[in-house]
Amino acid sequence: MPTTVRSHAKINLGLGIGAPRADGFHALATVYQTLELHDLVTVSARSAAATKLHLSSNDRRVPTDSRNTAWKMMVLALEELGVATEVEIHIEKRLPVQGGLGAGSANAVAALVGLVQELGNRRQGIGKPSWPARRLELAAQVGSDVPLFLIGGTVLGLDRGQEVYPLPDIEPTWCVVAAPAVGVSTPLAFREWDALCVREGLTAEASTGKLNKLSRAYASAFAGAIPGGIPGSFSEAKQEAGSSGVLAPKNETGCEDLAGRQESALVRTGITSWIQNDFEQVVFPQHPSLAEIKRILAAEGTPEAALHASLSGSGSALFGLYLTRGDAEAAWERLRDAGVISFLTRTVDRKAYWGQMLLA
Repeated sequence: MPTTVRSHAKINLGLGIGAPRADGFHALATVYQTLELHDLVTVSARSAAATKLHLSSNDRRVPTDSRNTAWKMMVLALEELGVATEVEIHIEKRLPVQGGLGAGSANAVAALVGLVQELGNRRQGIGKPSWPARRLELAAQVGSDVPLFLIGGTVLGLDRGQEVYPLPDIEPTWCVVAAPAVGVSTPLAFREWDALCVREGLTAEASTGKLNKLSRAYASAFAGAIPGGIPGSFSEAKQEAGSSGVLAPKNETGCEDLAGRQESALVRTGITSWIQNDFEQVVFPQHPSLAEIKRILAAEGTPEAALHASLSGSGSALFGLYLTRGDAEAAWERLRDAGVISFLTRTVDRKAYWGQMLLA
């Protein structure tokens, strides 16, 4: 019987980028955070004389060949496990394509989780102690932000983003994700960043100190975060979110506020006063409309102000985090009035991420 897996989105709570290295990559330090918002990936596998892959999607923009991250992950995993299998993958897209939410990378991990489930007793090598580390290595070969989805929750990402470490989880926090129609080219964003580094004299060597300091600051701040939330409120919201992780806006808040009006663990870290995304320095001048959307999400100086608002990755998706559902709904309504598509959801901690991954 096919296995259906929730393929969760991520946001970058903060993202520090270094100057280009000799190998052409950029070192970075980031805090990834998974969301309830997700695609659905369905995997079926059966024994075959030779490995065959079939991939389909409800979105014609999704490649259905070797360009797809899920396809790449299957090739590596099946080769590693030495299992001849005919695999069918269907990706039901609910997340923006190339929006800075890690959707394609999450699809790759969801496909791997589905494959492991499908193989059952034929899971040769998966029970070995080396498998958890090995699957992280395979994920890093597929893409820099693929490994984070093998951890989930709040995650520290270093080097190219593929070196990942679990951070203490914040409690589930209301989130509005804006999905503007404008497209952002990640290669172009990096080229603009490289030009900025030249103008400001930031070298790859100098970046090392900057990013080491930033990663220590991230780790220190989140060490004080308190995991968990108000019992009951998260599970109720999960039920309401149904199969998509998108919560329907409504005019009642009350007991659905996660942390009441007092404070949140994200605020207690102190990180909201200084965390930022370096890409905003080059993306916003190219796309002023994105800076305006961030302003709408942030609503600074109002009772409904965001705890934190930012571009995610290189964009074009942006997000705001809010203390109460009412604050998040107000942001959703402001974006609707501005003609911007957005999703009301919330962050998901590590335990819930893995607990709800397989669709019952």
